[in-house]
Amino acid sequence: MLIDPTLRRVGVAVAAALMMTAAPGALLAETPADTLVIADAIDDIVSLDPQEAFEFSGLDVINNVYDGLVELDPSEPTGPQPGLAESWDVSEDGMTFTFKMKPGITFSSGNPVTAEDAAFSLQRAVKLDKSPAFILNQFGWTKDNVDQMVTFDGDTVTLKTDKPYAPTFLYNCLTAGVAVVVDKKTVLEHEANGDLGNEWLKTNSAGTGAYILKSYKPNEGYILQAREGHWRGDAPMKAVFMRHVPEAATQRLLLEKGDIDVARELTPVDIEGIKGNADLKVQSDVGGQIFYLSFNQKNEAYKNEKFLDAMRWAIDYQGLADTVLKGNMVVHQAFLPKGYLGALDDTPFSLDVEKAKALLAESGVTAPKVVIDVRNAADRMEMAQSIQNTFGQVGITVELNIGEGAEQLKRYRARQHDATLQSWGPDYPDPQTNAGSFAWNDNNADDAGTGTLAWRNAYDPGPLNDITAAAVMERDGEKRAAMYQDLQQKHRTTSPFIALFQIGYNSAMRGNVNHFYTGGAIDSAAYWLVTK
Repeated sequence: MLIDPTLRRVGVAVAAALMMTAAPGALLAETPADTLVIADAIDDIVSLDPQEAFEFSGLDVINNVYDGLVELDPSEPTGPQPGLAESWDVSEDGMTFTFKMKPGITFSSGNPVTAEDAAFSLQRAVKLDKSPAFILNQFGWTKDNVDQMVTFDGDTVTLKTDKPYAPTFLYNCLTAGVAVVVDKKTVLEHEANGDLGNEWLKTNSAGTGAYILKSYKPNEGYILQAREGHWRGDAPMKAVFMRHVPEAATQRLLLEKGDIDVARELTPVDIEGIKGNADLKVQSDVGGQIFYLSFNQKNEAYKNEKFLDAMRWAIDYQGLADTVLKGNMVVHQAFLPKGYLGALDDTPFSLDVEKAKALLAESGVTAPKVVIDVRNAADRMEMAQSIQNTFGQVGITVELNIGEGAEQLKRYRARQHDATLQSWGPDYPDPQTNAGSFAWNDNNADDAGTGTLAWRNAYDPGPLNDITAAAVMERDGEKRAAMYQDLQQKHRTTSPFIALFQIGYNSAMRGNVNHFYTGGAIDSAAYWLVTK
């Protein structure tokens, strides 16, 4: 691949500045051979401090700049693998976990990685108490006790929990961005007013990852530079330039011209439009977001299982996925996304108007009317209008209450809706993240304020509460997976939830780009394996 000689003269930093600020027409006709240039919408980034970042775009950066005690393999997501810890063990009572650090690993500063750094990082996350801290708080860690619950000695980190949770629950949570290891010495050198270096880390990095954050400008882009001697092997791409380009049409133009290597926000129409271009290709994957329809059981009709079944058979799942949602959604009919421990892949429900009519008659519910709250967004409106049509064929009248997302969520969280079309994204890569919301509600009173999705729909899961509580404690991984499968099978045939789709991602790229992993449902994007 040809490299513009100008790039050799001006260097990485200047070239990056040109690429991030130049008008599309002024950019290179071909990106450098050792550089990955991506266009995406990254205006969701709030902070690049790993113990604060909790948005998709920010976590993509964290995943490439930092590592944790345990990691996920983007090329083969088979569960937690050794990261900065070479091995780990759990005590017989299931409440003490020990991790032995790998020797010889350094931070980008050159400082050696120690067990003290690992313990400090987890303590820091709990003490900062930013949005993702709850992932670690689940183990009984608080600001007051975390220094006693998370300790180190020599090359060993010891984590104590308040209950004997399933080991996989802890290991999965440790793969989350909030649990990565930061350079204690460097971070504290930049501490201001007791913030544990938070303000500095919002726009700088102090990690062990394959890349170093060289610069970040909100709503413009960021630059990552590869570091030599990474413990996973040096990244083939010596630099990653991310350009904030929210418009799909602009991304497509840049990709077709060769000014970028990867476009991550193309519409289904754009994806179809580039399929005839021999210089480009499309890579499909699924994310963790589940789209679902749910019903408020303060309305007694929604406790009628025959009526709920009628509605399950009155939706054109596959028709929507094959047409207006093509490429952006895949049919999925359980609350755990594909890729999670215990996920179900089968789709037992399909559009069957006659069966739905028969079930409606058996239910005894007469002249039913359903008011569905719908966010005013294109994909949700397509789903809602299709449901309105097919429900109507069965004899169920649907009224769409269309509004802004914030307005809809306010009603939902106050249990004021009749029915609602929503989506839910996992907070961490363990099945408890969804099970604990869809199938857990131990206090159904209006003033309980538990906030789970089950509670929002005034749904008392009954025996499913016990299954959910037991699954997060089950220490045998295979048994735990089977428990979540059983839980979902029961949930989808008895609860007031109808799981519809799992979000799909189509990443368009130049034909020479290989080994680009978006992270699927359980991880974030990985750049360190990409080749061109």
